[in-house]
Amino acid sequence: MKKKTVSVTFMLLCIVFCTCLITSNFLETKVIQLGFVTFTSGMLVFPISYIINDCIAEVWGFRRTRFVIWLGFMLNFFAVGVGQIAVIIPAAPFWEGEEAFNFVFGLAPRVTIASFLAFIFGSFVNAYVMSKMKLQSKGKHFSLRAIVSTLAGEGIDSLIFFPIAFAGLMPPTELVKMMCIQMILKTLYEVLVLPITIRVVKYVKKFEGIDTYDKQISYNIFKIDDF
Repeated sequence: MKKKTVSVTFMLLCIVFCTCLITSNFLETKVIQLGFVTFTSGMLVFPISYIINDCIAEVWGFRRTRFVIWLGFMLNFFAVGVGQIAVIIPAAPFWEGEEAFNFVFGLAPRVTIASFLAFIFGSFVNAYVMSKMKLQSKGKHFSLRAIVSTLAGEGIDSLIFFPIAFAGLMPPTELVKMMCIQMILKTLYEVLVLPITIRVVKYVKKFEGIDTYDKQISYNIFKIDDF
């Protein structure tokens, strides 16, 4: 049986991806308002996971991206689960930070479910669009592919997360406005850092000697063994 190996570069991108995902999940508990713009603080770091998603999909293809997405999901699930256990365990009588700790780590079940579902569907849509567009364009127009895939992924992410997490907790108009603003800001985030993303992708392709095209592969998101 042939051993499946990964490079140091791939491993580092996986680590950064999972770190951004776990961090953003806890940052989502704070809603920020700058002027008339309202968004969750998870937006500060979450778009980075989509940028890495694009990089991995572009260099290593959908199969490796599928592995990274599920790895991120499992590690995020672990982090949230441990956080819930820590909240349940009684605090020391002299400790005064319990209320703040519980607010951050004691995520409401609906927020947790919303976050997990939005991440899985949004990430896989992003990777799928990236993969298909690369085949159709024969590897050209990376900038366009990165932006379109992010719009698709972030759109699905917002459509799933906000209604599940915040429906009934804020006026419907505010909910729709926050969904639209979040999607636009995250996509704008990617556009602004696109020059850096392009350079990183070019460097990784050259360093790794890899430029994968997803021909005749299965897009079944549960086929994790096809690595």
